[in-house]
Amino acid sequence: QVQLVESGGGLVQPGGSLRLSCATSGFTLYSYAIGWFRQAPGKERDEVPCISSPDGRTYYSGSVKGRFTITNNNAKNTVYLQMNSLKPEDTGVYFCAIDLRCPSGDWERREPDYWGQGTQVTVSS
Repeated sequence: QVQLVESGGGLVQPGGSLRLSCATSGFTLYSYAIGWFRQAPGKERDEVPCISSPDGRTYYSGSVKGRFTITNNNAKNTVYLQMNSLKPEDTGVYFCAIDLRCPSGDWERREPDYWGQGTQVTVSS
């Protein structure tokens, strides 16, 4: 019943922008947090942004802070990730996931139970 569907990925040049969407169903979005995780080849999966709907708090990893913005629209059960000033190191598959809360900081690794299928983001000239 729980479903998350990512969209909006693609190929962009360095310095460009993309807007990712995570459409959710099967649960009450405003009661949970949604995190975006990036999986790059040969690297561990990292949570880059997160938004907690109950209190509106957000989390950003140090590598994306100031460039990425996560927002939600609870009425549409959708979470968005606006990515600006993209760098080649931002390349990877981006997954959204349902979680009980956002990380407290870069030192905490969350393990959500429900994931989307991912959308590929490639930043290259």
